[in-house]
Amino acid sequence: MTMTAPVPVAPVARMRYGGLVVLMLMSFLLVTAEFLPNGVLTEMAAGLGITPGQAGQTVTVTALAGLLMAPTVGLIFPRMDRRTLLVIAAVAAAVSSLAVAVAPHFVTILVARFLLGTAISTFWSMSITVAASLSAPDRIGRAVMFTSAGLSLATVAGVPLGVLLSEALDWRLAFLVVGLASALVGVAVRLSLPPVPAAAASSIRLLVDTLRRPGATLGLVGHVFIVLGHFLAYTYVRLALERLPEVDAATVVLLLTLFGAGGLIGNIVIGIVVDRAFGILSVVGPLAIATSIVVVLSLPGFAAVAAAVFAWGFLFASWLIIVNTWVGHRMPDRLEAGGSLVVTGFQLAIVAAAGIGGLLVDGVGVVVTDAVGAALLVVGAVLFGVSLRVPRSR
Repeated sequence: MTMTAPVPVAPVARMRYGGLVVLMLMSFLLVTAEFLPNGVLTEMAAGLGITPGQAGQTVTVTALAGLLMAPTVGLIFPRMDRRTLLVIAAVAAAVSSLAVAVAPHFVTILVARFLLGTAISTFWSMSITVAASLSAPDRIGRAVMFTSAGLSLATVAGVPLGVLLSEALDWRLAFLVVGLASALVGVAVRLSLPPVPAAAASSIRLLVDTLRRPGATLGLVGHVFIVLGHFLAYTYVRLALERLPEVDAATVVLLLTLFGAGGLIGNIVIGIVVDRAFGILSVVGPLAIATSIVVVLSLPGFAAVAAAVFAWGFLFASWLIIVNTWVGHRMPDRLEAGGSLVVTGFQLAIVAAAGIGGLLVDGVGVVVTDAVGAALLVVGAVLFGVSLRVPRSR
């Protein structure tokens, strides 16, 4: 198998904000679709005649599909224009949500959600390459901010709106709206983005060679530990928050809204400074998240817990900006390969958190589970910090 020579993406002289906004809208809809079952779990289970635990597997199968697709999308489509690939991903996401809206059987829904997972991984694997084609050379972090902002916006508004729609009308209607909107964004991607030639990610050898670059494997392992630590704690954050004295459902909703609002603000703030400070942020951010989790566990009072939840959202929602900026600065000629590896690590961590977290919560409780998550965040921060001290290859 031959290996395509690494070719860096040709940047533009100034930011193309129209295209970046379209990327933000696409990430918003993909993340909304991904986590919508979390918000309509009870209604979905009742409508399909299954248990809530079974309905929750609609999220797990999406992450599993993403794990399989992330390292292979560049290999399956080595020469396809990346704009076209994003259009296909938008169409696949639309078909998935529309299928869920009308599917009579749970198995059909699982297949549709698997399709969504492939679309999500395709988008995130290509997002650095496409964002770089829309940004100035020294602004790649700010360009990536737009895709990550879509993720945060989905947390703040997308999933809650889907929940409100499902409660007012029907959970299937929520998926129908997301599916139709995804199709429209696919059209916008085709009209607003320039052609983006395939970058160098056309062989397993190239991905392995990218991992062999100084500091790359260490940084990616740190990335996996950071994401795993976060999701071990965040997946069961409601259980942790319900330990607050006299807490009710409205209080939990308020705290989760603070988490999402923190993420949205963090994207903007960190996106502005990330190109100059990604090294510091990549270490301080995970350590601060671990500290926030410890504060939530210790329950010092509502105000302190609320501040910790806000800080947690502020910092983790920006992690993709930080790690993708790391890729952009450390391996500018391997954006697509680096992006694929980052997404693979992210999805691997989500799948692992779903399996390990469930066992820990049932076996030892939410406090120990969250403590393990905080410890993994510290380990990830240390590994990432050490990777930054490794001199780059010339």
